[in-house]
Amino acid sequence: MSAPVPARATLSVQGLGKRYGATPVFADVSLEVAPGEFVAIVGESGVGKSTLLNCLAGLDQGDEGRVVLCGHDLGAASDEQRALIRRAHVGFVFQAFHVLPHLDVAQNVGLPLLLLGRQDTGERVAAMLEAVGLQGLGQRLPQQLSGGQLQRVAIARALVHRPALLLADEPTGNLDPGTAARVMDVLLAQTRDHDASLVLVTHSEAAAARADRVLHLTSLGFRPPA
Repeated sequence: MSAPVPARATLSVQGLGKRYGATPVFADVSLEVAPGEFVAIVGESGVGKSTLLNCLAGLDQGDEGRVVLCGHDLGAASDEQRALIRRAHVGFVFQAFHVLPHLDVAQNVGLPLLLLGRQDTGERVAAMLEAVGLQGLGQRLPQQLSGGQLQRVAIARALVHRPALLLADEPTGNLDPGTAARVMDVLLAQTRDHDASLVLVTHSEAAAARADRVLHLTSLGFRPPA
């Protein structure tokens, strides 16, 4: 039987493993993330960092182990239930931004609120655009923005519904060092302001250095920091 999940944990992972066919990606991954905590996950390319994030969000499932998000056991939930849990409790920031090119900035940011049926979409979107330094740009299309601005759109979209958990997959990987630092400033300021837990996958030593904890993922799970 799995151990009970501590009430304080936003995210609890117990013995998670993932395989593709007979090939193991990672095994025996266990961690807890407290509200407001920033955890960075680093590791060699191909070790499964993005796959792990997908499992934490319920976009993918492990082959063994347990993922509990805000008290919900993702492995025991149906696809529809996982989608609803993710919609309510998770924000996801991708390296490639994943903004919709046919929607303007405000519409992109407001999508999570529309999916949740929220009525305060305009007010929340305006507040988030100001928070990430994009006030006045709500009517622009994505192709009219720089890479750093697009990443801030992605951050605003991920946080507009105030999720308990923010997952970020190499959010500064496509940015120059100066822009990357400014994007990390925004990401941290907004997660701290919302008391959201942040799990960041990164190759950037500068980004990882700002975390409360750094975990090194290997095929055998997390190894202690050097």
